[in-house]
Amino acid sequence: MTVSLAGPRRLPSLALDIDPQKLLFSLSSFIAAALTLGIAFWASLPRPWWALLTVYVTAQPMAGAFRPKALYRLGGIATGAAVTVYFVPNLQSTPELLVLCLAAWTGLCIYLAVLDRTPRAFLFQMAAFSSAVMSFPYLDDPGNIFDTTIARVEEMTLAILCVTTVHALLQPWSATPVIRARAQAFLGHARLWTAEALGRHHTRLENEHRRTLAADVTELGMIAIHLPFDQRWAPATKRRVIALQQHLANILPLASASANRLDQLRESSGLTAALEALLEDIGDWLLREDSRLDEVGPLVRRCEAMALEAEAEADWSSLLAASACIRIAEFLTALAASRRLADRIGSPGRPVLKAMTADSFVLARDHGVAALAGLATASAIMLYCAVWILLAWPNGSATAAFAALITCSFAAQDDPAPVIGRYLVATLKTFPLAAFYLFVVLPRVDGYELLIITLAPALLWMGYIQADPKRSPQALPMFSCFIVAMGFLARFQADFALFVNTGLAQLTGIVATLAVTRMFRSANASWTARRILRANWGDLAGLADIKRPFLADRWTAMAVDRLGQVAARMAFAVPGDALHAADGLADLRIGRNIIPIRRALPRVPHDVRHRLGAALATLASFYREQWRQGHASVPPDAMRDQIDAALNALLELELDEPRRRALRALVGMRCNLFPVSPPLVRTHGG
Repeated sequence: MTVSLAGPRRLPSLALDIDPQKLLFSLSSFIAAALTLGIAFWASLPRPWWALLTVYVTAQPMAGAFRPKALYRLGGIATGAAVTVYFVPNLQSTPELLVLCLAAWTGLCIYLAVLDRTPRAFLFQMAAFSSAVMSFPYLDDPGNIFDTTIARVEEMTLAILCVTTVHALLQPWSATPVIRARAQAFLGHARLWTAEALGRHHTRLENEHRRTLAADVTELGMIAIHLPFDQRWAPATKRRVIALQQHLANILPLASASANRLDQLRESSGLTAALEALLEDIGDWLLREDSRLDEVGPLVRRCEAMALEAEAEADWSSLLAASACIRIAEFLTALAASRRLADRIGSPGRPVLKAMTADSFVLARDHGVAALAGLATASAIMLYCAVWILLAWPNGSATAAFAALITCSFAAQDDPAPVIGRYLVATLKTFPLAAFYLFVVLPRVDGYELLIITLAPALLWMGYIQADPKRSPQALPMFSCFIVAMGFLARFQADFALFVNTGLAQLTGIVATLAVTRMFRSANASWTARRILRANWGDLAGLADIKRPFLADRWTAMAVDRLGQVAARMAFAVPGDALHAADGLADLRIGRNIIPIRRALPRVPHDVRHRLGAALATLASFYREQWRQGHASVPPDAMRDQIDAALNALLELELDEPRRRALRALVGMRCNLFPVSPPLVRTHGG
C-alpha cells in the first residue's frame, strides 16, 4: 500500500511505502498477542508478560516455518520444565552444585542445537532457555518451584498455540513461493555467471558470484526441511526441492570445471572453430530471456559428439576439449532439469522423479564448534551465577535469566559479540518508550479493551520491524525491553524503583553476556570456515582411500553443504587471509572426480586397477597431510606422475562407459591439481 502526498509540480512528492505482507504479519502477531493476553488475564496466570513475550519470540514471517518450530518449542518447554522440577528441589540445599548441573544441562542443549542445524535445534534451544528462566529467578525461594514451573509452561504454551493458530489463519504465507523465487533467482544468476565463465574474460566479481550461488544452494536445502509442515502436497514438493537442490549443486562444479578446461585450452593450443561456434550458441541460449528448454537437447548432443570425436584422438589438447565438452553437456542437462523442477514446485500431484536415497540431504556437522558453543554457554552461566551468589545481589537471579536468554539465543553464531552489542543498543533505545507507556499512558487506561487499543501503535510498529529481514534482529530486544518493563500483571502498578531494577537487570545481563562472549567466543567466521575446509580435506582423504567404505552420495551432499557454509563466511575474511587461497569449489570437483574412478576399479584389468589405486592412494595421502597441517598446500609432482600413469594405462584400453568416465575424471583431476603443468606425455604399453 502506498500513500502519496503530492504537492505542486515544482516540489518533490513525499511517499510512505508500507509493505502489505509485512503489515499483515505485524497485524497477525498483534491479534495473537491480544488473544494471549486476554486468555492470560481471564485464567489469572501469574506472569502474563511471559506469554506476551513468547508470542513475539515465536513469530516467523513464513507460516510454513511456524509449525515445525512450534512443535519443537513445545517439546523443548516440556523438557526444560521436567529438568527444572528434577534438579531444583533435589539440589536446593547445595546451590553451587545446582548451578553446576543447570549450567552443564544448558551447555549440553546448546551443543546439540548448534550440531543439529535443522528445525529440531529449536527443541534443544528452548529446553536450555526454559530451564534457565524457570530455575534461576526462583533459586532464592525454591519451595514453590513446581507451581511456578507449571505456570511458566502454561504461559508459554498458550502463547505458542495462539500465535501459530492466528498466523496460520490470517497470514498463511507458504515457504513454497520463497523456494520457487529463490530457485529462479539462482538459475538466472547461474546463467549469467556461466555465460561469463565460458567466455574469454573473467571479471573480478566472479568469485563473489560463485560464493553467493554456493550459499544459496545450502540455504535452499535448509528451507526444504520446513516443507512437510507447509501444505497438503508438501512431501511431493519436498522431493522436488531436494532433487532441485541436487541439480543446482551440480551446476556450480560442472560450470566451473568447463571454464577451467577452456581456460587451459586457450592458453595452450587454442579452441577449434567448431568449439568456438558451440560456445557462442550456448552463450546466446544462456543470455536470451526467451530461451526455451527444447533448445537444450541439440546443444547437449553437439557437445557429446564433439567429446567423443576429441577423445578418439587421445592427445592432451583433445582430452581437454573432450572434458570441456562433456562438462558443458552435463551442466546444460542439470540447468534444464533445474528449470523444469523450479517451475513445478508447489503444484499438486506426485512428481515422477528417480528414487531419493536416505542421504539425499545430509548436513555437515562440526562437533568441535558445537562443543565450543556449549562450553562457552555453560561457563558463562556459571560465571553469572558465581557473581550473583558472591555479591548477594537481589536482582542477580533476573540478570542470570536474561543472560541465559541472550546466550542461548545467539549461541549458534560464529561470533555472537557483534549481535549482542546491537541487542544492547536496541534495548537502550526502547527504554524511553517503555517508560513513557508505563508512567504516562497506562495510568490512564482502564480495562482490557482500552489496554489493547493503547498498545497497538507500539506493538504494530515493532512487529513491522520484525517482518523486515534487514531489521528483524532489532525486534527481539525491543519486545523484551518493552514487555518486561510493562509487567502486564492483573493489577496495574507503576513502580519506578521496580522499573529501574528490572531495566538494570536486563542491561547487566546483556553487558555480562557481551563480556563473557568476548572472553570465551573469540573465534570468528574465518576460523570456522577454515575448520569446515579442513573437515572437507579429511573426508576427501577418506573418499580416495580404497580401503574405506565408498559413500559417494553422502560425501557429495556434505561437500555441497560445506561449500555453502564456507561461501557464506568468505565475506568476513580480511584481504590476504589464507582462507582465500583454499578453493572449496576445486575440492568439490576433485571429490566428484574420485567417485567415477572408484566405480571403475572393478571394470578394469589388474594392472590398470593398480595404476588407478596408486593415483588414489597418493591423493588420499596428500589430503590427509593437508588435513593434519590445517592449511592448503601445493600437490607434489609425484602425484601428477601417478595420475599420468593412470591416464596412459586407461588410454590403452577399449573404453566402455565406466572406463570413459574414469578417463574424464583423471583429466579433470589433473587440471584441478596441476593447472599450469606441462601437457600429458603419451606412453604406450603401460
